Amino acid sequence: MSLSHETLLMLKRWNTPTIYNGWEQITNRDPARDSFNKEPTYDYMPELGPMVGYAVTVKIQPSKRNHVPNIPKAWSEYREYVASIEGPKIVVVQDCDKPNLVGAFWGEVNSNIHRALGCVGTIIDGAIRDLDEMKNAGFKALARGMCVGHAYSSPVDWGGDVEVFGRIVKSGQLVHADKHGFLAIPSEDEEGLLEASIFMDKNECDTVIRSARASSGKTTREILDSINDAGIEFNDAVSKRFGSSGEW
Repeated sequence: MSLSHETLLMLKRWNTPTIYNGWEQITNRDPARDSFNKEPTYDYMPELGPMVGYAVTVKIQPSKRNHVPNIPKAWSEYREYVASIEGPKIVVVQDCDKPNLVGAFWGEVNSNIHRALGCVGTIIDGAIRDLDEMKNAGFKALARGMCVGHAYSSPVDWGGDVEVFGRIVKSGQLVHADKHGFLAIPSEDEEGLLEASIFMDKNECDTVIRSARASSGKTTREILDSINDAGIEFNDAVSKRFGSSGEW
C-alpha cells in the first residue's frame, strides 16, 4: 500500500465521479477505456457512502459441486491471502457463472469474517444475500443481483486478475466505488490523485457552477455569456495546473 491511511480517508469523502475527474488529469491511460466499470452495477448500501481500498481478488463458480476438491482447505488458503494484503481492502469477485445467478458468495457470515480481516466491502459480478445482515456488519456491496441460496460458492482461484462488469481488476489495485460504479486506479496514478480530485472539484465550484447558480435576474443572453466566460476560466485553470485542455 503506497497511500497513507489519512489520504485514503480523504479519498473516501468524495464520490467516485469526483475521483475520476481528478484521475483523468494525471493519468497517461485512456480515461474512456481503462478506468471504470463498463456494465451497470447496483449499490445495495448507498447509505454507507463511498468505499475505498485495495483489491483482493477471487473467482467463484457456484454451479460446480466438485469444482474445489477440498473446500475447507480452499477457504483457509484464501483467507490467508486476504489477510496478507494491507487494508482497507475491497473484495473483487468474478462469478464464472455469469450471467446466471446460481448462488451468493456473500451473506451474513462471510461479510463478518471479511470485516474482521480488514475488508470494507465487495464488488461482485454475481449475487449477494442476507442484505440487512450485511448492512449491519457495515460491509458495503456493489453487485449484479441477489439470490436466496449460496449453492456451491467457494473460492476457486484468488490473487490474480479478475474481470468484473467489463473491467479487469488486479490484486492490490486501488479501488474507489459508490452508487455510480467503481474506478480501478493504476498504481502509477495513486500519488497526486487526492490533490487533483480536490482541485477539479473546487475549480468547478469556483467557475461554471458559480456562474450557473448566479443566473437569477439575468437575461438568457447574459446567462449564456456568463457560462461561456466561466468555461474559459475553468479551462485556463486546468491548463495551468495540469497542462491539459479543459472540458468547458
